[in-house]
Amino acid sequence: MTPETSSQDPAQEAKHRRAGIIAFAIGAAASLTFFAFFPGLPHVIDWGAILVSLVVGALTRWAWQARTRRKRSSVG
Repeated sequence: MTPETSSQDPAQEAKHRRAGIIAFAIGAAASLTFFAFFPGLPHVIDWGAILVSLVVGALTRWAWQARTRRKRSSVG
């Protein structure tokens, strides 16, 4: 796979990457919190909950980046 070429400046690209990392962390933390504190679930974080939280974090990051990319392309 070839890396995407970007016409953006490096500062904007770094800000976009940082926002993606933050979105991933928020999604993963929210999912782990759900598994840890939702009534009726066993209050044990197992490997399944960790894997689901990583997937939720990745989906949150993807959705956030797609939204900001769409917003940037419509503005610019």
